[in-house]
Amino acid sequence: AWVHGDPRKVIYPTDSYGQFCGQKDTLNENKTILFYFNILKCASPVVLINLQCPTTQLCVSKCPDRFATYIDVQASYRYRPDQWNYFRQFCKPGFNNPRKSVAQVLRDEDCPSMIIPSRPFLKRCFPDFSTKNGVLTVANQTTFKDGRGKTRNVTDLREAANGINNVLDARSVGMKIFEDYAISWYWILIGLFIAMIVSLLFLVLLRFMAGVLFWIFIFGVIGIIGYGIWHCYWEYDHLKGIPGSDLTVYDIGFQTDFRVYLQLRQTWLAFMIILCVVEVIIILMLIFLRNRIRIAIALLKEGSRAIGYIMSTLFYPIVTFVLIAICISYWAVTAVFLATSGEPVYKVMANQTLCKYANLTCDPETFNRTNVTKLCPGAQCTFAFYGGESLYHKYIFIFQLANAFVFLWLVNFAIALGQCTLAGAFASYYWAYRKPADIPLWPLFSSFGRAIRYHTGSLAFGALILAIVQLIRVILEYLDHKLKGTQNSFTRFLLCCLKCCFWCLEKFLKFINRNAYIMIAIYGKNFCTSAKEAFFLLMRNVVRVAVLDKVTDFLLFLGKILVAGGVGVLAFFFFTRRIPLFAQEAPALNYYWVPLLTVIIGSYLVAHGFFSVYAMCVDTLFLCFCEDLERNDGSTAKPYFMSASLHRILGKKELSPKKA
Repeated sequence: AWVHGDPRKVIYPTDSYGQFCGQKDTLNENKTILFYFNILKCASPVVLINLQCPTTQLCVSKCPDRFATYIDVQASYRYRPDQWNYFRQFCKPGFNNPRKSVAQVLRDEDCPSMIIPSRPFLKRCFPDFSTKNGVLTVANQTTFKDGRGKTRNVTDLREAANGINNVLDARSVGMKIFEDYAISWYWILIGLFIAMIVSLLFLVLLRFMAGVLFWIFIFGVIGIIGYGIWHCYWEYDHLKGIPGSDLTVYDIGFQTDFRVYLQLRQTWLAFMIILCVVEVIIILMLIFLRNRIRIAIALLKEGSRAIGYIMSTLFYPIVTFVLIAICISYWAVTAVFLATSGEPVYKVMANQTLCKYANLTCDPETFNRTNVTKLCPGAQCTFAFYGGESLYHKYIFIFQLANAFVFLWLVNFAIALGQCTLAGAFASYYWAYRKPADIPLWPLFSSFGRAIRYHTGSLAFGALILAIVQLIRVILEYLDHKLKGTQNSFTRFLLCCLKCCFWCLEKFLKFINRNAYIMIAIYGKNFCTSAKEAFFLLMRNVVRVAVLDKVTDFLLFLGKILVAGGVGVLAFFFFTRRIPLFAQEAPALNYYWVPLLTVIIGSYLVAHGFFSVYAMCVDTLFLCFCEDLERNDGSTAKPYFMSASLHRILGKKELSPKKA
């Protein structure tokens, strides 16, 4: 790709001769815009940008700003030469023969038959549409001459450039959004800084508030369900004696209006039974799983304590972000070079539909010496697209897949490196017998060094397995997109099943990899051994895993919502000038929702970055806790490394004295 690619093909538009518009040190250096001789031949802007419009294309310095036809300009040449001088800048370079017959000029495509007021968009000239009293116009005109003796409506131009107004309106909105960012960026940064502080405070408070938050939520759910049971009973009793309320759902059949079912006693009885069953299940789970829930809460508190001792871990996601940004940049640049690695392909463009040479490849240097111009008068050898017939060009799609695979592999490796590094740091905290005295110096940097020096192969192998599954999912999505129009229901069903299966497989592998990296960080064994040991260790503690996972997910989700919602509300009142103290400081914006959404999404991502470290900490401490229970018995020879709070919950006594 780096040898054959040429990004200029993306940056600069290309004229009919394969030359770039606006490229420095060329004849087109000052001609930065592409002009279409007859835009009516073009189907839509998408065709103009991505493919090739079947009309001559030239590089010009500016777009036309008036209506004119070659016939009118030629007729007035003698007494109004200024019109010709203006019109000929849109003709082929070097053409200056206004006496040449109109038929020959149009046949040879020396000049366009007409020019219309246009404006540049994506470095291409498009009709300057506007609306006047609800009527589509171009330069305040609703009709124009096409230069071939016909008067046409500007709606024909609209059809040729379908949807261009919407795109231009979007550009206007984009400029306003850019202005909003330009004058509010520092306030956005302040909002994100506040989100960072609030996230840190939430993690610190979890050491003291984890149990309180969880039990408040649980009892709140029990209370809400209890109210629902009472309300269902009240509705059931209230409908007693009302005509028609004793009918069954089967009697009235299927109804699109759901309110009909709410008039039946049977409906409220069913709701009450369902809520009672849910209430009983929750209460029984709390009774039988209370010890495991206490362990999960104790581990959450322990995780907060561990982060308090190793604060540098909170900023490690920045390293992962930088690594992933490098991976994305590498993939994107290589993809662009691959996409632009074709050679210019020229094809015969003939005005006659019956020309047998039309759309065949040609060589512009030798074209005029062939008999094609004699058999097809007016035929030209013009640039069509970038491509090639060599072995390399035939397999560019395969190379793009390989590039995508490398991208997935590198991204997964960067994530794996982060998980293993954090796991190593938090494992060093757990296995310190006296905390924090026995925690090694610079645990995060030491763990990062061990991961790079000893575990690169294991991390790469785990990332490889995940990347293969993700690539298969990408291919399945591509096939699904290509086969969307097919009527073969079996094919669609099969693709849907495969997509679902590989999605589940990817989720399972991510779970296994995450815990395998923790075991690698603890024991330094290879990937397969670590994955096997982690899997069976988790299976021996499957109930604890489920409880801890759900409790952690709930508290961290609650934290993300609190951070994003709290900072978002604050930003809303600030940008809408509803805080009297800062009303004069708030910037004047076109759309206040632009910085507001940026702050909310950014706050959520900041909180997610901090809480992902916390989740990794809890997962690591949990595996260490399970290993501690299996390998040690609290004796002098095999003392427990867990905290005193976990000791009390488990009801185990330390047989050897342990210093705090």
